[in-house]
Amino acid sequence: MKPILPALLTAALASSLCVVALAPAASAEEGVGQPGEHNAITDVPGIQVGQVQSDTAPFLTGTSVIYTPEMSVASVDQRGGAPATKETDLLSPLNSNPGVNAIQLGGSSMYGLSATNGIIRWLEDRGEGVPLGPAGVAPIVPAADIYDLNRGGDPKARTSAEWGYLAAEATADGPVRQGSVGGGTGARGGGLRSGVGTASTYLGDGIWVGAMVIVNPAGSPVDPLDCSLYGVHFGIGGEFDGYQVPSAQECASEESDAAQSTTEESLNTTIAVVATNAPLEKAAAQRMSGNAHDGMARAISPIHTLSDGDTVFAVSTGDGEALQINDPADSGQLNGIFNAGSTTLSRAIAKATLSAESHDGRLSYCDIYPSACADMPQLEEWRTAGEAPDVTRPEFQRANRALKQTPVPGPGSKPHAADSAVEDQVDGAAAAPFTGGDGGNSAGSPTPTTLAIGSATAAGAFLVLAGFVALRRRRPEALAVS
Repeated sequence: MKPILPALLTAALASSLCVVALAPAASAEEGVGQPGEHNAITDVPGIQVGQVQSDTAPFLTGTSVIYTPEMSVASVDQRGGAPATKETDLLSPLNSNPGVNAIQLGGSSMYGLSATNGIIRWLEDRGEGVPLGPAGVAPIVPAADIYDLNRGGDPKARTSAEWGYLAAEATADGPVRQGSVGGGTGARGGGLRSGVGTASTYLGDGIWVGAMVIVNPAGSPVDPLDCSLYGVHFGIGGEFDGYQVPSAQECASEESDAAQSTTEESLNTTIAVVATNAPLEKAAAQRMSGNAHDGMARAISPIHTLSDGDTVFAVSTGDGEALQINDPADSGQLNGIFNAGSTTLSRAIAKATLSAESHDGRLSYCDIYPSACADMPQLEEWRTAGEAPDVTRPEFQRANRALKQTPVPGPGSKPHAADSAVEDQVDGAAAAPFTGGDGGNSAGSPTPTTLAIGSATAAGAFLVLAGFVALRRRRPEALAVS
């Protein structure tokens, strides 16, 4: 028999009732229907988060990683009209991939997908991934990126493999920094500066649901009727204590009109991960990711436009017999999990908007509507909790050295014989400038690493050709003996 989780449906109902300020349903277990210790996706056992960023010119972008030390079941639902994604086909229940090692939520649009190469390398060095026998492992790292190019940074200043490597190094459980950090550093929500948000809910019987989101929609999280945030209405456990509907004067300002603009920018995307430690089959994970889009729709309007790339991943870190969508005995538990994922994502979207800070003329919600945020001391904690290291030149160069590839050996050479030569070239040149280069891990201008690999390959080809010519000059009888 599968474990029975009677508190799940009760918890989901309690979360919904909070919208109309009713008391949560009674439960014999303390904390049911409430946020976790960190009110973050890391409250879900088996989930860690790492984030890096830079808002120092010419950069205004970053990378966030959701890491599962144990490979976890995952799926995805993509509903925006312009996604920048990678490896999402692997997550279909129709395909054989067993799970994921990490998921990237990043900036720099399609160019930033190369940051997954650094995450993959970090995982490979740790031996984490699908076992390939003598070939090693194949780390599985799906990704979705927001469009943040030319939002205050140079459009050519993008994340790369080095950024992904540094973000993976920074992964940890515990509190998660929110606001204009990580993959949300260059995010905008409608006309507002936006960023990263996260939240969690306890469903009882040891089951958790969490969400992490980067809010960067063409639509707006602001209700034009009174300039309140749509997502705040889903708050639980006092997380939005002190929040006020903005004053009528603030709501009627020119800045308010700009904050609700849905036409200023035409390239956007809101991306998220919802997670639970309940054991789910792959099809149930896909259903969870699809239902979570309802959470987006409740907190942002309009949503899923043709210029958005809205994508939600769902992850299950649980073990044991998986809950199945075609088993009627599991329906109640799954509905509770799915509904909690949706409302938790709505809350995370509101937290991202409230945590964001103004930058370079782009105003945040709390600066446009100061009366709404004036009595919310928790905002400072959200903005400073956890670690989110800046990508500095020395750290970039360190990651670049860690990512150096082993050249392909030439005929007759010993394995790794050319390693030292490549290292000398990389260290001796003006290697790994802090320019968002990909360290030889994606298409683009050649770096010292890729040039060295190309040189080694060309040298090997020359030796093969020279040997062939010499062989042709030998006497026919010698060739016959060979």
